[in-house]
Amino acid sequence: MLRIGLIRERKSNPDDRVPFTPKQCAYVNDKYPSIKIVVEPSPNRSYADYEYVNAGIEMSEDLSNCDILMGIKEVPAAFLIPNKTYFFFSHTKKKQEYNRPLMHALIERGVRMIDYECLTYSDEQRIIGFGLFAGIVGAHNGLRTYGIKYGVYELPPAHKIKNYTALIKAYEHLKIPNIKIIVTGSGKVWAGVLDMLTVLDIEAVEPADFLTHEYEYPVFTHLTGADLYVRKDNDLFYRDDFHANPEAYKCLFSSYVNQADLLMNGIYWDEQIPRLFNKEDVKRHDWRLKVIADITCDVEGSVPINLGVATISDPVYGVDRETLQRMAPYEHSNNVIDVMAVENLPNELPRDASEYFGVHLEKYILPELLKEKSEILDRATICENGKLTKRFEYLSDYAYPENPVP
Repeated sequence: MLRIGLIRERKSNPDDRVPFTPKQCAYVNDKYPSIKIVVEPSPNRSYADYEYVNAGIEMSEDLSNCDILMGIKEVPAAFLIPNKTYFFFSHTKKKQEYNRPLMHALIERGVRMIDYECLTYSDEQRIIGFGLFAGIVGAHNGLRTYGIKYGVYELPPAHKIKNYTALIKAYEHLKIPNIKIIVTGSGKVWAGVLDMLTVLDIEAVEPADFLTHEYEYPVFTHLTGADLYVRKDNDLFYRDDFHANPEAYKCLFSSYVNQADLLMNGIYWDEQIPRLFNKEDVKRHDWRLKVIADITCDVEGSVPINLGVATISDPVYGVDRETLQRMAPYEHSNNVIDVMAVENLPNELPRDASEYFGVHLEKYILPELLKEKSEILDRATICENGKLTKRFEYLSDYAYPENPVP
């Protein structure tokens, strides 16, 4: 019997999401006779303990007899059970400095760390994630920010709306003015953004037309690949080459900053990929972009004026175009850009997001756990038995502690 424990979220400002809903846990226990899901009680989940109990799921404060432990956000080092297999978003693959102590603890305690973000097919396409709801909530927050900043319409915060259906209902009588929106990124985040823009009847236009036309109705353009990047030496774009050598490319986004009112950024970013623009660019006299929803939320990443992570309850801050300092948002001023920068956007609709995540986790990952050998799980295993796996040896200078974690 493979015992899977759903752990309590213990990171500061606990996340409300869960890997499996009560109904999904009951389904897994019934469909897979060799799997048993046990749930650690928690006061913070979007699904209450009694909902798991009513679904017939075992609750236990002690998960030490579980083979696999699943959560959502990072597990504080002190709560890691040695020599167990963990699934959660570790935020270590980019050498995030704030999680270096966690990485050290994973190594020291012999944890097999399987990161949801790293669960991919052989072509690097991700298998599961919360990207769809990040896109949905990120687009909503971006549009809400614009409405507040210019006083043209009102939208409630997503986290104060019961569910996705109610969120769509909030748009029933909303008419968006004739603004121009840029969307970047692809995959599930893009799908979520597109869902919101479609519901609101915001029309898609080609990048070339976006650059040369004004419209009597709201429009968006979607920038990917060759729309955004070309090689420095020949002004061409080759997808495989870009992924292998992003430093050889330059970004074309600066052509759009005098044509757009709102940016919804969904680009996956690492330090070798060119930023959309430089901080100093916001001082340009023709800079038009006044609201940025940084959905992927990399601090000083693809959006260099992301000056820090905001919170669900206070999701937006202003950035002064001259001083580049953080300030109060919603100023109706050409000198202030409002930035929406929340790193856990799906947690604004936690029950819907959890249900979506759990469906894919059961469908695509649980069968891999029952295999004697799984390439999908191996590719996502950052470390095990006190060592980095070969795929993640590039983390060596980040992962191995100089001093033991107490």
